[in-house]
Amino acid sequence: MKLGEGVEQAIHSVAMLSGLSEGGVLSAAAIAEFHGVSTSYLLKHLQSLSGAGILDTVPGPKGGYRLARPADRITLLDIVLAVEGPEPAFRCNEIRQRGPNPVASHFFSKPCNISATMLRAERVYRAELAKTTIADLGVQLAEIDDGSIAARGCAFLEIHERKTAR
Repeated sequence: MKLGEGVEQAIHSVAMLSGLSEGGVLSAAAIAEFHGVSTSYLLKHLQSLSGAGILDTVPGPKGGYRLARPADRITLLDIVLAVEGPEPAFRCNEIRQRGPNPVASHFFSKPCNISATMLRAERVYRAELAKTTIADLGVQLAEIDDGSIAARGCAFLEIHERKTAR
């Protein structure tokens, strides 16, 4: 399974926004700068995250993005579904029924066993993503960080975070 580049950008963006202070926001341009990605491409994903209720959008020249709910209530599955959509990654097109020398239709009365297997695997994959929150990622990162990663993020936020009323 291959997820789009936007999923990585979205997860990192949400993780970064979880570090904002109360009432703080970050512009899309600042988030894109921090991650070295295209602002216009990232904006598309930030809008999807806003539409899914993961991010709040604060309009205006001092506006930007912030989490719409606590980091411990945002799962990786929430983010993946916001960016990629809810459809299964594997979509069976019933190619087994195409081509020359067709077989009797009673062989197709049950769902394709390949499709059934792929959908079972996706349920496991989605269940695993649903278990991990943005807050969990922060805890995991803190366990391996010698302070360098936190210092980089804090220094960036010190310059780019905008203060707004909640």
